[in-house]
Amino acid sequence: MRIKLFQAANMADAMAQIRAELGADAIILEQRRTRHGVEVIAALEPDEPLLIQPITPPAPLVTSGPLAFHNIAPGLAQALAAAPLAESLATALGFAPLPDGRGNPLLLAGPPGAGKTVTIAKLAARMVLGGTAPLVITTDGQRAGAVEQLAAFTRVLGVTLAVAPTAAMLAKALTHRGPGQPVLIDTAGCNPFNAAEARQLHQIFTQAGADMVLVLPAGLDAAESADLARAFAALGARHLLPTRLDAARRLGGVLMAAKAGPLALTEAGIGAEVADGLEALTPEGLASRLLAAPQQGTDTPGKEFS
Repeated sequence: MRIKLFQAANMADAMAQIRAELGADAIILEQRRTRHGVEVIAALEPDEPLLIQPITPPAPLVTSGPLAFHNIAPGLAQALAAAPLAESLATALGFAPLPDGRGNPLLLAGPPGAGKTVTIAKLAARMVLGGTAPLVITTDGQRAGAVEQLAAFTRVLGVTLAVAPTAAMLAKALTHRGPGQPVLIDTAGCNPFNAAEARQLHQIFTQAGADMVLVLPAGLDAAESADLARAFAALGARHLLPTRLDAARRLGGVLMAAKAGPLALTEAGIGAEVADGLEALTPEGLASRLLAAPQQGTDTPGKEFS
């Protein structure tokens, strides 16, 4: 039923308004006189019944099996349950080799404390052990000790470290690149929801013409990881490198970040060792980690000491 209040100087004018707007089938529900004339409440019965559709209930959470432990959103959990886990991971998520920095520079970005600097050191060590010395650049001029931390690694590796906290300085640092030399760029921790920080990161990314990889700790809240992945993807990230994969128990954040970006899963940090602290991510390897996680309700802290 459509109901409306009409105000007019007299009843004749009110009826004219009602017919013009609701038509001849309108019915009068109430009328009263006011200081300025009349008020009439009229209604029109619709030809068809009003159907109010129920709210579609959300897909039920997975409450049993190994995936329940990882706090994966219902849609992705259902997709992963459609086939053997390794197969469904390969279908639902993207996997790709980590760019090597020989063409476009390889730029690592992420929130503060994600492990970017240590990951840069691990990548530089791999390249040196493989016979190639990269050009390492840091744009982090904000965090206390950031340059010193990375310089400690590059001195041991015997590679050049360029400190370039602005886009203009980065452009000059890139002129020191040798032919075919890989470039690794470390960046300051960025809050992508802060406009100034996001703008600065995007300027550095654009100036470098880089491949941006999001470095994100495994074990974060799944929804938070998804939000961060979408934000960094908007700034140019196309790959995801989770850190602390060996220490994280719940991997829903890794899966949700890869799905939300969408970001291609590349490698993961699996320890503090610089020489061999990275592991290539594959659907088979990730499936093994997911299935090896403790089951919901079976992991009692301190049980082994009782």
